[in-house]
Amino acid sequence: MRHQLDIALHAPSGRSAHTVYGGHEKTLRQTMIALQAGSCLHEHENPGEATVHVLQGRVSLTAGDDTWHGSAGDLIIVPNARHDLEAIEDSVVLLTVAKHR
Repeated sequence: MRHQLDIALHAPSGRSAHTVYGGHEKTLRQTMIALQAGSCLHEHENPGEATVHVLQGRVSLTAGDDTWHGSAGDLIIVPNARHDLEAIEDSVVLLTVAKHR
């Protein structure tokens, strides 16, 4: 977690990601994502059922007019809609996705 955040803090994009489990050939995929405060994952589709577990920091997930805020320990259910994820402060999340086949 600290390593991914360190990468994000030094990356021009302000973010870093590492697949913890799964991959393109699996239905379930878990990815650790580190985001520098103020950086975001721009609006994108939800590829399947997904959750964001906030491991460190504070984030907001926005889909249309709805926004959910999460801090360390919170679990956010990602809606089945276009959404973005923004770091309010330096943050690390665990994204879990069960892809639709």
